[in-house]
Amino acid sequence: MNEKVLKTLEYNKIINRLAEFAYSDAAKKRCQALRPLTSRTEIELLQLQSSDALSRILKAGSLSFSGVCDISDSLKRLEIGGALSATELLRICSLLEAAKRAKAFSRIALVRAEQNNGGDSDDCAEKPEGSQDSLTSLFAQIEPLTPLCDEIRRCILSETEFADDASSTLRSIRRSMRGMNEKIRAQMNAMMNNTTTRTYLQDTVITMRNGRYCLPVKADAKSQIPGMIHDQSSTGSTLFIEPLAVVNLNNEYKELLLKEQEEIEIILSNLSNLVAEHVRALQTNQSVLTELDFIFAKASFAVTYNGVSPSFNEDGRIHIRKGRHPLLDSKKVVPIDVHLGDSFHLLIVTGPNTGGKTVSLKTVGLLTLMGQAGLPIPASERSELGIFEEVFADIGDEQSIEQSLSTFSSHMTNIIRILEQVNNRSLVLFDELCAGTDPTEGAALAISILSKLHLYGARTMATTHYSELKVYALSTPGVENACCEFDVESLSPTYRLLIGIPGKSNAFAISEKLGLPSDFIEDAKERLDENARDFEDLLADLEKNRITVEKERLEINQYKEEIHALKQKLEQKQERLDVSREKILRDANEQAYQIIKEAKDLADETIRNFNKYGAGTAPMSQMEKERTKLRGKMEDARKNLTLQKGSSAMPHKVPKNLRIGDSVKVISMNLKGTVHSLPNAKGELSVQMGILNSIVNINDLILLEDAPTLSGKKFANTGAGKIKMNKSATVSAEINLIGKTIDEAIPLLDKYLDDAYLAHLPSVRIVHGKGTGALRNAVQAHLKRLKYVKSYHLGEFGEGDAGVTIAEFK
Repeated sequence: MNEKVLKTLEYNKIINRLAEFAYSDAAKKRCQALRPLTSRTEIELLQLQSSDALSRILKAGSLSFSGVCDISDSLKRLEIGGALSATELLRICSLLEAAKRAKAFSRIALVRAEQNNGGDSDDCAEKPEGSQDSLTSLFAQIEPLTPLCDEIRRCILSETEFADDASSTLRSIRRSMRGMNEKIRAQMNAMMNNTTTRTYLQDTVITMRNGRYCLPVKADAKSQIPGMIHDQSSTGSTLFIEPLAVVNLNNEYKELLLKEQEEIEIILSNLSNLVAEHVRALQTNQSVLTELDFIFAKASFAVTYNGVSPSFNEDGRIHIRKGRHPLLDSKKVVPIDVHLGDSFHLLIVTGPNTGGKTVSLKTVGLLTLMGQAGLPIPASERSELGIFEEVFADIGDEQSIEQSLSTFSSHMTNIIRILEQVNNRSLVLFDELCAGTDPTEGAALAISILSKLHLYGARTMATTHYSELKVYALSTPGVENACCEFDVESLSPTYRLLIGIPGKSNAFAISEKLGLPSDFIEDAKERLDENARDFEDLLADLEKNRITVEKERLEINQYKEEIHALKQKLEQKQERLDVSREKILRDANEQAYQIIKEAKDLADETIRNFNKYGAGTAPMSQMEKERTKLRGKMEDARKNLTLQKGSSAMPHKVPKNLRIGDSVKVISMNLKGTVHSLPNAKGELSVQMGILNSIVNINDLILLEDAPTLSGKKFANTGAGKIKMNKSATVSAEINLIGKTIDEAIPLLDKYLDDAYLAHLPSVRIVHGKGTGALRNAVQAHLKRLKYVKSYHLGEFGEGDAGVTIAEFK
C-alpha cells in the first residue's frame, strides 16, 4: 500500500492513537508498523483476534500489560553463563507478574463465557472447548513461573536493597554489622560526651566518610584528637577525623561490608542460575505477551469508537452500514450508508460545499485501510469491505510552491501517477475531480478519466460540482449518482449520503434565502441555457418527490409500529381473557361438584334417618331434632347465597370529599390503606397500603368510617393534626441509603423514621443494599433502639431480599 494514501486519508493519525493503548515499547512499535494487508486469510485472522479480544474485554474487563518489557539481552547473557544484576532480575519479575495477570484474566473470561452460555463454571476444566477462541492458544502458552517470581521478590526488595532473609549468611553478616555499628557508635558517643573533647568538635555528630565513621573536628584542634583525616569541609575549617580508638572497629566493619557485597553477588548468581533454567519459557512469555498487548490495544481502541469487525470479499464490493469517521466527534458525526461494487463500480457524489462529500469520501477510504489492517471499523454489524491491492486518493489542496505547481497541476500530476498504477483490484477516490480550471474543459477531462477507470474495472468514488458528470452517471451503465442532502429551509447540510439521486448546488435557493433580490435570481436563471434549466428543474422535481416518498415511508413505518403494538396488546388481552375464562369454568365446575356431593351426602343421611325413625326404633323427639338440624343447614346455605349475590350486585357508595390521611379500602385488591394524594381530574389518587403505594380510581374505594383518620375530630383543631397531615402528604414509604456511609445514613434514617411515625405510616421500607452488610447491621441496630418500632425484618422474595429491611410501627 502506497505511503502517500496513508497520509492523505489520515491513517497515520489512527495508528498514533492506537499506539497510545499499548503498554510495552515492543507493542507500541508493532502498532506504529501496522500497515494494510492484501491477504484475505491474514486480514480475517487479525480481525478475528481483535474481535475476540474485544469480546473478552466486554465480559471480563480490561487487561493491563504493565511490566511487559524487553529482556532479550538479559536472556542472552544467561545463555553464555553470565549473571544478572538486581535491575535485570526485577524486570524479569515484572514480566512474570504480567504473565500471571494475563493467565488469571484468561480464566475469568473463560468462566464468564461459560456462565453466559448457560454452563456451570465447575465444568470449565472438563469442557474448555466450548469457550475457545483465537486467543486461547496464545494464553495457553503463557507460563507465570510463580515460584521463580516469588523467590526474586523475596530476595530483592528494590534495585539497591536486598532482604536480610535472602540467605542465612547475609542475615548473619548483617547481624554482625549491626553489632559492630553499635560498638563504634558507643565508643564515639563516649568521646563526644567528654567535656574536653567536645570543645574540639565543630558539631556533636557522628558522620561517615569513605565508609568509615568520623568526627567533625575544628581545623585548629586536629592535634588534640589523634586519628586519620579522611576529608575536610569546603572552607577548610572542619576536618573529618577517624579517632584511633575506633580504627580497628572501622576496619572490622569495612571487612563486613565487603563480605556483604560478596554474599549479594552469590545471591545474584544463584537467582541467575534459577532464571537460566527457564530461558525458553521466558522468551515465549515475552513474545506472547507482546503479541497480546498489541491485540488488546486494537480492541481497547475499538471500544472508544464502538468498532465492529466487517466481513470481507475479493470481488471489490463495499457495503458500509452506518459508517462513521473515527477521527470526528462520535456525538456529532452523522453515520452514512455506502455501497459500491455490486450493481455499479463508479459513484459520483454531488452537492453543495460543506455538505459532507469529502468526509464521506475519506470515511470510505479510511475504513477500507483500517479493515485491511485488522482494525475493527466504526460501523454497524453486517458491514462488508472489499480487499484491494492499492487504494489511491486525490484529496485536498496539494499546491506546491517549491515545484512551481498550481492546484490544478499538482492534482493532475497525482492523477497521472494513479492512472499508471491502477487496475481492477484498486479503490480510487477523487475529491473535486479536475476542479480549478475552465469548467467546460474540466468536466470533459473528468469524464474521460472516469471512463478510463471504469474501463479498467477499478472501484471509483468521486465528488464534483460539474453537471456534466451527473448526466454522465445517468446515461452510463455501471455508474451511479449520489448526493449529500441539504436542507434549504435551514440553510444547513444534514450530512446524509443519498445514493441514486444526483445533488444540486442549490446556489439560487441559498442566495434567495439569504436575501438576494428575486430579480437577480430570475436574471441568473435566464442566463442559463435551456438544457441546463431543464436539467436543474428535473433535479428539483426528483428532490421534491424523494422528500415526499421518504415522509410517506416514515409515516407507513410509524403506522406499522402502532399496528404491531396494538396487535400485541390485543393478543395479550385475549390471552388474559382465555386464562380468566378457563379459571372461572374450572372454579364453577369445582363448586358444582361440591354442591352435588353435599346434596348427595345430605340425601343419604336423610334416607338413613327415615329408615331409622320410620322403623319405630327411635323416639319422635329425636327425629324432630334431626329435621330441625337439616332445616338449619338449608337456611344457612340460602343466607350465604343471598349474601354473595348482594355483595356482587350491590353498588357501594363512592366516597366524596376525601382528605389526605383518610383510611380507605381498595375493593379490587381487598386491602386497607391511607389516602396519600387527592383525586385528579380522572378520579385517580395515590393510596399507601403497607409498603405498597398504588394509583387507584376513587370508584374502587370505600371510606372506612370507624377507622381513626388524620382528618378526624381528634386532630381537627390541634397543631399536631396539621403536622401529621403535612407529613402524610410528603413522607414516602421508602428511604434509599445506598452509597452512603454509616455516619451519613443513620441521621437521615432517624429523621425519616420520626416523620414516618408522625404520618401514621404502618410500615416503611429501608433500602440499604447488600454489600458487606455493615450498613444493614447499623440500620437494624438503630431500629432495635427505637421504642416506637414494633418489629423489623429483612425483605422477602420480591421485596428486595437482604438488600431491604421492613420496619413496622406500634
